[in-house]
Amino acid sequence: MPAPIRLRELIRTIRTARTQAEEREMIQKECAAIRSSFREEDNTYRCRNVAKLLYMHMLGYPAHFGQLECLKLIASQKFTDKRIGYLGAMLLLDERQDVHLLMTNCIKNDLNHSTQYVQGLALCTLGCMGSSEMCRDLAGEVEKLLKTSNSYLRKKAALCAVHVIRKVPELMEMFLPATKNLLSEKNHGVLHTSVVLLTEMCERSPDMLAHFRKLVPQLVRILKNLIMSGYSPEHDVSGISDPFLQVRILRLLRILGKSDDDSSEAMNDILAQVATNTETSKNVGNAILYETVLTIMDIKSESGLRVLAINILGRFLLNNDKNIRYVALTSLLKTVQTDHNAVQRHRSTIVDCLKDLDVSIKRRAMELSFALVNGNNIRGMMKELLYFLDSCDPEFKADCASGVFLAAEKYAPSKRWHIDTIMRVLTTAGSYVRDDSVPNLIQLITNSVEMHAYTVQRLYKALLDDISQQPLVQVASWCIGEYGDLLVSGQCEEEEPIQVTEDEVLDVLEGLLVSNLSTPVTRGYSLTAIMKLSTRFSSVNRIKKVVSIYGSSIDVELQQRAVEYNALFKKYDHMRPALLERMPIMEKTASNGPTEIVQTNGETEPSTVEAKHPPPVTQPTSQANDLLDLLGGNDVVPVIQTTIPTKPASAGGELLDLLGDLSLSGGPAPAPAPSVPTSQPPFLLDGLTSQPLFNDIAAAGIPSMTAYNKNGLKIDFTFERANPNPNIAVITIHASNSTEAEMTDFVFQAAVPKTFQLQLLSPSSNVVPALNQGTVTQVIRVLNPQKQQLRMRIKLTYTHKGSAVQDLAEVNNFPPQSWQ
Repeated sequence: MPAPIRLRELIRTIRTARTQAEEREMIQKECAAIRSSFREEDNTYRCRNVAKLLYMHMLGYPAHFGQLECLKLIASQKFTDKRIGYLGAMLLLDERQDVHLLMTNCIKNDLNHSTQYVQGLALCTLGCMGSSEMCRDLAGEVEKLLKTSNSYLRKKAALCAVHVIRKVPELMEMFLPATKNLLSEKNHGVLHTSVVLLTEMCERSPDMLAHFRKLVPQLVRILKNLIMSGYSPEHDVSGISDPFLQVRILRLLRILGKSDDDSSEAMNDILAQVATNTETSKNVGNAILYETVLTIMDIKSESGLRVLAINILGRFLLNNDKNIRYVALTSLLKTVQTDHNAVQRHRSTIVDCLKDLDVSIKRRAMELSFALVNGNNIRGMMKELLYFLDSCDPEFKADCASGVFLAAEKYAPSKRWHIDTIMRVLTTAGSYVRDDSVPNLIQLITNSVEMHAYTVQRLYKALLDDISQQPLVQVASWCIGEYGDLLVSGQCEEEEPIQVTEDEVLDVLEGLLVSNLSTPVTRGYSLTAIMKLSTRFSSVNRIKKVVSIYGSSIDVELQQRAVEYNALFKKYDHMRPALLERMPIMEKTASNGPTEIVQTNGETEPSTVEAKHPPPVTQPTSQANDLLDLLGGNDVVPVIQTTIPTKPASAGGELLDLLGDLSLSGGPAPAPAPSVPTSQPPFLLDGLTSQPLFNDIAAAGIPSMTAYNKNGLKIDFTFERANPNPNIAVITIHASNSTEAEMTDFVFQAAVPKTFQLQLLSPSSNVVPALNQGTVTQVIRVLNPQKQQLRMRIKLTYTHKGSAVQDLAEVNNFPPQSWQ
């Protein structure tokens, strides 16, 4: 068999490949030749073949078939074979392969070899991939080599001991006697590895940490010698003596001095010397200074030393290197809570970092700027941060706006300043603010009674300038609806009042309704604001026309609002002033951050909040009952339905046209009923009987019936008669599903003619299981005082196999016993 090509030739050949496929073909061809050589037990070229295999492994190609060949090379007596064998073991083997255990005896023999370089190979391999079993077996040999006088072996043995401790922590005490003597070594390599070993032991064992604290003076002495020593070409890096060893010692001092007064006191002086004597013109010096700062901040250092450390970070901020500036900002952000005043001295430099071109530096500078805000500098810092908000990238606007809101709420010097600041944010970055910003600002404005005229005037001006920022438009619409009379009357004292007519205000709000920039939520705000102005302005006829136009809007939510508001102008006009009066002062919830509105007025969606506000004046009983019929006029009986939480509130409007030829147009509409909180609707039939309807319901022998059976969905009705009031029929629906897929988002709705009253209770679930494996039940109560034949129209909506399904049906075949 011809001699295999050398490693150098293989590398040259692979580099000539023009495509990945060509390179792969070369590798496969060479792997085949190497396998053949392995099968023939060719000892002559085994070392060369394994070396080539390692090169292929580094290129990312599989080389596991060479694992056993590595073990054969390790067992060889030739140093060149051992070197490649151990290198292959470190690259191709780890503790997950059982074959690595076969090396244990070879490593043990090589640890006791007469040649230090063979011993070094064995120590490197054990420290790189030794498993816990191997570490237990060979820890004694490693501990012996730690005590040898050969510095070449001692430094390798110290690093190998670190690996042993990580794998088998209980062997730590074995290395304790040898470790004490390592710090007296003059060789920097041994010193470096011994500090690494001490650090590992202190981090893993509190007992070791307490034991080694007495070594602090010795470590301080070593560090002082490094600083004061003259030029040493062997250890010099950019004019600094062995910076790697200095950094390691500083990290160990940080661990030893943490939460310990005596150790901290012993290292204060040397830390001050390092901080003042280290050259900062090169990156090497900056690395040492950074470790010094971290050590000063972690130990119980003197206040003057901490100020010195923060000043070092302040100098870092002026460095041209972006990495150093980023490190300084990150470190200041960690220390700002404990040394706030010292960091404040560098506030101007930190604010300048907001103008940096690097996005990561800008983000850290923004976070640190918000951390520096307090009651004394709130005005200046907000000015800078608002300027940053104007010019920053979109990715920063949301976090910056949120930070401004938090800082303004916590440190606002006055309510006017607070309102102006929030409005400035909404004007600048309204599209990026959090969802709770609108209700929070509305609450702030509501509670600032003396600022109502000023606020509504400012917001009206903002609307004239720009209607693209939807949160700003929503707040402005709400305020104009609440305080439009103050705007028209020109009662603003804080600034020169503007002359505005009622028609001009209505023109602006109507413009929002038709603007393409307005979202459906914004249109809801605007329509509700126009409705509220019907009690504040004299242009009632114009408002009636606008409201009636949107009664046929394609937007269901807007249409429902318009229909409900139109009903207020008709049957319930006498209640309109009480329903649309100004909102009361809103209570706060305790919060760490933005103030939230207590949800006593329903949802935070603006028009819903307003429409659901209960009038403070106590209404007569007859008017309270009228409110329950608010949508119906003279021809409709309302249906109050308790829906499950997963159903959106706006779904109530779907019953508006449900009844069709039953001469009904009303349905469950939670939004306009002020006396009906959304959480627990009042019992519709309260007052009709002195006993609760939930008790004493007895079966009356009424036969059940199937009301609907289509597309696999079957609705059965069972009947009971309420004992306290025989005019009340209790109907329980049972919905079952015979298809193979479950029906989700299931909603059952019903309506009856005006001579009846009906109440729907909550369903047992909104998912109808497949294959009739379960049913959804829901209770309906119907009051039939005139004993007329029962008729009902039902509406079913659900999602089946990813498609939304909706169907209407009329039920007229109720058994006579259910209504007679």
